[in-house]
Amino acid sequence: MKHRYAPWWLLLPILLLVACQGTTSGPNLPLATDNEPDSATTYATLEDTQGKVTVVVKPLNLDGSAETIDFEITLDTHSVDLSMDLATMSSLTTDNGRQMVATGWDAPQGGHHVSGVLSFPAIVDGAAWLKGATTLTLTLRDVDVPERVFIWKLTD
Repeated sequence: MKHRYAPWWLLLPILLLVACQGTTSGPNLPLATDNEPDSATTYATLEDTQGKVTVVVKPLNLDGSAETIDFEITLDTHSVDLSMDLATMSSLTTDNGRQMVATGWDAPQGGHHVSGVLSFPAIVDGAAWLKGATTLTLTLRDVDVPERVFIWKLTD
């Protein structure tokens, strides 16, 4: 009995469809609405794919256990120079009205694939900056588009 198999190229459209499906959020507001953390220190990694730059943001320590509030940020593009200081282009706000700018962007300058850590102070005027907040919003301005907004629901 002779077995017949479909030619490999008939599977190509299916493979391309599967490979191109991503887990991107909407173009304007990557929102972690169901990001109940797996543990007290793990929050959702969010991605924004507006314009020619993909931005991926991973919170590192929103539990208040460090001196800074840090985000690991990856910028990826094939056409935009990423020689920028995200510390001057970023702000952090809470649902209880607090807002601050970043104090540091620890990343290599330039290129088309950049990863680094964006930092904000965790203690302001002797108090924990996140105390009493239930929502945290990171805004990045002028990274190929006017504004990118990332939102996390904080847990107690």
